[in-house]
Amino acid sequence: MKTLVWLRRDLRIDDNAALYHALSENNNVQLVFIFDKHILDKLENKHDRRVDFIHKTLQRLNSQLKEFQSSIWVFYSTPEQVFKELISKHNIENVYTNHDYEPYANERDSKINALLSNSNIVFKTFKDQCIFEKSEVVKDDGLPYTIFTPYSRKWKQRLNSTSLASYSCKENYKNFSKEENTYSFPTIQDIGFQLTDIRAEIPVADQNTIINYKENRDFPSIAGTSRLSMHLRFGTISVRKLAKWAQPLSETYLNEIIWRDFYMMILHHFPHVAQTCFKKDYERIEWRNNEDEFKKWCEGKTGYPIVDAGMRELNTTGFMHNRVRMIVASFLTKHLLIDYRWGEAYFAEKLNDFDLSANNGGWQWAAGCGCDAAPYFRVFNPYEQTKKFDSELKYIIKWVPEYGTSAYAKEIVEHKFARERVLATYKKALAEAKNIV
Repeated sequence: MKTLVWLRRDLRIDDNAALYHALSENNNVQLVFIFDKHILDKLENKHDRRVDFIHKTLQRLNSQLKEFQSSIWVFYSTPEQVFKELISKHNIENVYTNHDYEPYANERDSKINALLSNSNIVFKTFKDQCIFEKSEVVKDDGLPYTIFTPYSRKWKQRLNSTSLASYSCKENYKNFSKEENTYSFPTIQDIGFQLTDIRAEIPVADQNTIINYKENRDFPSIAGTSRLSMHLRFGTISVRKLAKWAQPLSETYLNEIIWRDFYMMILHHFPHVAQTCFKKDYERIEWRNNEDEFKKWCEGKTGYPIVDAGMRELNTTGFMHNRVRMIVASFLTKHLLIDYRWGEAYFAEKLNDFDLSANNGGWQWAAGCGCDAAPYFRVFNPYEQTKKFDSELKYIIKWVPEYGTSAYAKEIVEHKFARERVLATYKKALAEAKNIV
């Protein structure tokens, strides 16, 4: 009998909840990964760094597994087709995997559970990608939190050594399947993509970065953040390991991990946020949605240097500093009055660390329509943000070298005018919603 461990957002072989339980309870454990056509076929950029990152990480895992005379079975297909094939060719007893919280993932896992059940195969899932999930941190009356501060307070009260305990798999590596791999490992080209400049090394957290995180995190010209978000997204590092390590060093950094849990919890309890505003009254906003202005925002040609620098960094590297993410999101929604969903989708396409719950939460926060969002009348002034966080213009000059010359774009809109326009638009929409109710 064979036990499968289906890797998804947990690309590591230690401190992995599903793998720990599988190796502890079984002695013929086979790792499986599926490059899901349902997801990959929607990606237009065939030089997508995320796909290459996954592929390179799987190659590294496969090399690790050779030490135990094992391997990982990698497929390019749909989950349904893969499991039908595996069921037909192997005597499978269990399938272990870790929870996912996104709408597509829930639908996918429900279908796979039904498929496996029809063949009397047990489907076991575990919490792994967050510290607390679903309803583990709720109000005293059992309802979910929608404001971060009381949620974070309860989260910290619940935190203990058990919450952060590692799932040490190493002592049971002997239980990996030693069957010869009958499935060839696909190349990046086999799955329709190309090599990129992304590196997929084992993540290393720098202690000084975490210690100085509170002081340095808002300045995009310095290396003040851990740059581990992509590793958390794909599970090449355990969130438990990172939280346990960061807890005594920086409460500010720990709060970022709590925000991550918070948005996953929101997506679980309020799945409508994946398509619509958390605050439904905000659906009445009359977005301008000017396609030419959106194009200029995407290309980093708005005439606002801090905004343009952020967009060019994103387009060039797949990364954008978190402070700058807030600035460019506020600019798109407030200055240009373009639907936050346009920006959310663009980030989803470009960000190496794209995570639906965090991306959605961040965009709705910036637009004012999310849970615990910035109030609608808070409109970031890009020039004031520059004075505070890039006063020497190091970040701007790096990404906008023509800044200060006649070659640089003119302002797409005047700040004072844009601020007055958005305040009037939001006020009108919310007044109409209130009267209708």
